[in-house]
Amino acid sequence: MEITDVLSVADISSALKECQAHDSFNCKKFFSTCGLSKKSAEEIRNVFRAIDDDNSGFIEEDELKYFLQRFSAGARVLSDNETKIFMAGGDKDNDGKLGAEEFVDLVLS
Repeated sequence: MEITDVLSVADISSALKECQAHDSFNCKKFFSTCGLSKKSAEEIRNVFRAIDDDNSGFIEEDELKYFLQRFSAGARVLSDNETKIFMAGGDKDNDGKLGAEEFVDLVLS
């Protein structure tokens, strides 16, 4: 499954443009602009699986840092600060990683 099976290329491009500058990434704004926050929980889980590089069932901080590159290979890497804020926003059990349901909750909250 590709992310573009769920989200349009144009919406992804718009979302990436909004966060080109260093430390400008806001996950809620990104989810809204790319259209992910309007998708079903199952569609969000499909995107989660596409982002989970090692198929562990979790997105760890090292994977989260490259979050934008999962949407477009030429996108920038998230800063350490952006990565920590993103993780803290979704990691409800404080285990240092996002599970699929935590990701769904973060996107839909």
